[in-house]
Amino acid sequence: MLGPNRYGKSQVRVVKVTRTRGRHTLRDLTVDVMLEGDFAAAHTRGDNRGLPATDTMRNTIYVLANRHPIDTLESFGGALVEHFMGRPAVVGVTVRVREHPWERLGDHEHAFQRGHGGTRVATVSVGGVSAGVEDLLVLRTTGSGFEGFERDELTTLPETDDRILATVVTATWDYGRAPADWHAVRDRLLAAFADHYSPSVQFTLHRMGEAVLDAHPEIERIHLSLPNRHHLLIDLSRFGERNDNAVFEATDQPFGLIEGTVQRAPAAGA
Repeated sequence: MLGPNRYGKSQVRVVKVTRTRGRHTLRDLTVDVMLEGDFAAAHTRGDNRGLPATDTMRNTIYVLANRHPIDTLESFGGALVEHFMGRPAVVGVTVRVREHPWERLGDHEHAFQRGHGGTRVATVSVGGVSAGVEDLLVLRTTGSGFEGFERDELTTLPETDDRILATVVTATWDYGRAPADWHAVRDRLLAAFADHYSPSVQFTLHRMGEAVLDAHPEIERIHLSLPNRHHLLIDLSRFGERNDNAVFEATDQPFGLIEGTVQRAPAAGA
């Protein structure tokens, strides 16, 4: 028998320019829409009645982007959810919106450069709203180590109390009530990444999550994924050179991957 299933349109690229007198604003989005519903006949009998085409989903995204001011990713995602929930066979909709940052060139009215600080993400469904950040590349040149870990006959990694710590943060947080300010959450993550000695990526992950929950009571939980982007000290002794923790090889693969969720403890008596 057919199990759970869904389908939709993915990687729909939307760029919207809002032209006000003397100043343009730019929103650069990638939108994914996934529908759940009574679609069994399409799978088992080839009967496509009641099945919205993914091409229609793409067109709907562009039309609503034109009609909608896109004040926030959450509000735009909510408008898409509301629209697709009106289709007869649809019982669930999940919309994921990523915003690619652009920054204004100085005070120029209509010129931009690619921004930094990570990709903003929002996911909206009938069940709730979450937000997050992706591609947030951060690095510390010191203040990090890794010691006291389990060793066996296959362990070759030396212990260290001074290493480069680099990662690409992916974080997703769930709201308990009104959405938090995205920039404030992102900035809290960045501050917590840098404000302590890190004995492990695991410790830093927990500290970053805890810092967000302490600062934002409207957030119930935050999930973090931190790949360890290794920087390996190069042995220059064969060339008669001393490498005083200065020259490294940056490696992409393989890498350690540390993931975890930091959440609020249940209320007493719950």
